[in-house]
Amino acid sequence: FGLGAVCNVGFNVVEAIAEARKAKGRFTSFHDFLGKVPLQVINKRTIESLIKAGAFDSLGNTRRALYDAHERVIDDHIKTKKDAEDNERTGQMGLFDIELEQVSIVDRPEWPKRNKLGFEREMLGLYVSDHPLSGLESKLMKLATSSISEVLSGEGPREGEHVTIAGLITNVQHRVARNTGNQYGIVQVEDFGAEITVMFLGKTYQEFSPALTNDSIVVVRGRVSARDDGVNIHAVSLSTPDLGQSLGSGPLIISMPDVRATPEVVGAMNDVLIRHAGDTEVRVRLIKESTATARVYDVPFPVQVSADLYGELKTLLGPQCLA
Repeated sequence: FGLGAVCNVGFNVVEAIAEARKAKGRFTSFHDFLGKVPLQVINKRTIESLIKAGAFDSLGNTRRALYDAHERVIDDHIKTKKDAEDNERTGQMGLFDIELEQVSIVDRPEWPKRNKLGFEREMLGLYVSDHPLSGLESKLMKLATSSISEVLSGEGPREGEHVTIAGLITNVQHRVARNTGNQYGIVQVEDFGAEITVMFLGKTYQEFSPALTNDSIVVVRGRVSARDDGVNIHAVSLSTPDLGQSLGSGPLIISMPDVRATPEVVGAMNDVLIRHAGDTEVRVRLIKESTATARVYDVPFPVQVSADLYGELKTLLGPQCLA
């Protein structure tokens, strides 16, 4: 993705960043970036948007750390640049041209996956680094009678037939009908392959409107409506799946080849588990591929099972680690 795709980042800003990089070299840190680019780039709204989109991910700090510190850091850099310009204009250099200590950026854990990806979608219009449903494929498939792609293509239920889909709410519009004054909702629901419009009308809207929130994982049952303006679903019911219970009452089992269980990987895995502390027991299944045998070990970090946890574990250990 080019920087021009990021919301609130104009062409002039992109051009100024590119010219600064060409003239002064690669940006090595957030401070280095702010020091090299011209004042027109150092706009809090622009920098916040770039942080949320992940534009600074290669510079060593988490998005959350940069977001929390960016206003103070920007104020400091703006003052430094303006002071330098004033000194250059008046010729007051040398004795008073002292480099001040930079505002520190406190290291902080990254945002929860759902927040991080929600900001990506807000800034870019889509998810880039991951998908909020990653790690939940098999569990959501068991809750749905058809995928959204099947509904849209006509391979699944047809006009007037009922269907159950499972996915993520990506957009909610609450509206009022002009002729009747009744409230209704237009909701976009997305699974791994497609997105569909779901209409919540009448009593269905009244009952479920409190649950219609962006980034919620939901199961929707409704009637397929196929008309000239496209295929949508008229909702009959909505529920929020208990993803923690979808694994059953037993512990969370994490599988990996024994050769991958290095101190670095195990340490990173433990960090993920600690961030999602809860009551579900965790066990690690180490597979010795040469003999097709496995040993199971208890892990002293119980967790709260969630979509964020599944996604982080699969990102770290691979898509089959929870299979």
